[in-house]
Amino acid sequence: MKLYSTYHKLVEAISKAKALPLLFLRLILAYGFMGPAKMKWSNMDGVITWFTQMGMPMPTLNAYLAASTEALGVILLLLGLGTRIITIPLMFVMFVAIKTVHWQHGFAASDNGFEIPLYYMLMLFTLFILGPGKISIDSIIDFFRRKR
Repeated sequence: MKLYSTYHKLVEAISKAKALPLLFLRLILAYGFMGPAKMKWSNMDGVITWFTQMGMPMPTLNAYLAASTEALGVILLLLGLGTRIITIPLMFVMFVAIKTVHWQHGFAASDNGFEIPLYYMLMLFTLFILGPGKISIDSIIDFFRRKR
């Protein structure tokens, strides 16, 4: 019984830090989307050409949508603002990336497979379900909303 009591106290103490993994998910995702967003915006003509070569419909529109979604995602994930909302288009971008670019290479990231975009999609889904955590602007807004 003492072991259970000790375990329960440990779980209770660890639970107080549950905002940290959500913060870390947001930060690592923001960092992960920063490179692709910068790459797309620095060479939009190249991205449009690439999307055209892949046979993507409306390549210009889709290139700008993907770049804008990733760039906005970086900002909103860093701040923890509109977190659940931005995860939806980011998951869609990851789904399209998996389907159009990575699927044909298999799973392994080392072969340009869909491993990393799948992990991103799962992390985004986690944030969609659990929210950004207490260390976020969303949480601050919610705090003041409840005070009124």
